[in-house]
Amino acid sequence: MDSCVTVRRRYGGRPRTYAAVVRGRTWWPTRRALLLDAAIALFVLAADLIGFTITEGPPAPDPVRFSYPVLSVAAAAAVLFRRRWPLPLLAIASVASVLRGDLAVAMPFGAFAAARYAAGRWRWPAVGAAATVALAPWEFTSFQEAVNNVLSAGFLVLLPAVVGAWVRTRAELVAALVSRAERAEAEQQLRAREAVLQERARITQEMHDVVGHRVSLMVLQAGAIEMAAEDPARVRKLAGQVQDAGRRSLEELRQLIGLLQGADGDGDAPLSPQPTLDDLDDLVAGAREAGVEARFVRTGELRPVADTVGRTAYRVVQEALTNAGKHAPGGAVTVTLDTRPGELAVTVVNRRPTRPPAALPSGGLGLIGLRERVRTVGGTLRAEPRLDGGFCVEAVMPG
Repeated sequence: MDSCVTVRRRYGGRPRTYAAVVRGRTWWPTRRALLLDAAIALFVLAADLIGFTITEGPPAPDPVRFSYPVLSVAAAAAVLFRRRWPLPLLAIASVASVLRGDLAVAMPFGAFAAARYAAGRWRWPAVGAAATVALAPWEFTSFQEAVNNVLSAGFLVLLPAVVGAWVRTRAELVAALVSRAERAEAEQQLRAREAVLQERARITQEMHDVVGHRVSLMVLQAGAIEMAAEDPARVRKLAGQVQDAGRRSLEELRQLIGLLQGADGDGDAPLSPQPTLDDLDDLVAGAREAGVEARFVRTGELRPVADTVGRTAYRVVQEALTNAGKHAPGGAVTVTLDTRPGELAVTVVNRRPTRPPAALPSGGLGLIGLRERVRTVGGTLRAEPRLDGGFCVEAVMPG
């Protein structure tokens, strides 16, 4: 990522600026580039003017002689805009070379600019035409003259063009690497954002499972207190259970909120041991103490299972007991844990209610969350009403 930052700083911090530099569609990417082009323009203008004054030979016709300073000024101006329009500089240098009978000072700069900045369709034909002008085969009057022209065309036209093509290729490679790095950075940020959202969704589901179960038990226990008003010992016991459930709910809610806050930062959140299959006895016992007629049955051979599978089975039983307490109060509930060959099945069956359902709020997303949990560990969930008026929740997971 440091290279991306360097490129952005060097080229003005705009995402498309560097690519524009590679394609030759920008003016001056930096102040240094502007100063360099200005220095080259002054050099070309000064060298041409000095060359005119010291050139010896037969005088040229007036129109040709008068065109020398015009072409010099035009070449200097074309140098300033060679990054945006490279081919005019090469064309002016070629024309000046033909009129003067000698290679123009701007010719190497024009060849470099054409290979570096011009579009791929025209740059090499333009360089080839400039090389032909520099070679000047019509001036081959001797072997020495031919060798001089070949060397001039090679070193002052073809070599700058090759250097320009190399610089262009290197710039395109750097731009491709920068673009790939930026895409990788964007994908990494997207994955991190998705991970945060998934973690928040998981924590939200935990809050629904844990706190919803505790609050539902508290409501059931409060109803049992009302029914046992004539038994002080029973009332004291139920009140103590309500207080204990309330304290546990606040503690678990505090832990989950700490996890939710830690999803955006690096702070440590308090963590409690995650539930396992061994905690099902306590879960069913807690429901039984809250007034739910529940029993727990284990079948099959006991063996260790994956932590994620055991935790998912616990959450299935927890949600099913919560729903049974809310929607089927007074109905007997049977929790069955069946360890099959290669599978772990947990079934919660409640009978028809014997009392009106408690007026408890429900988001209607409990079974949807359970189905997603079970699917995540590679299992299936079946939740459907029974013919006797009860309800059955069954989860089968690999184990």
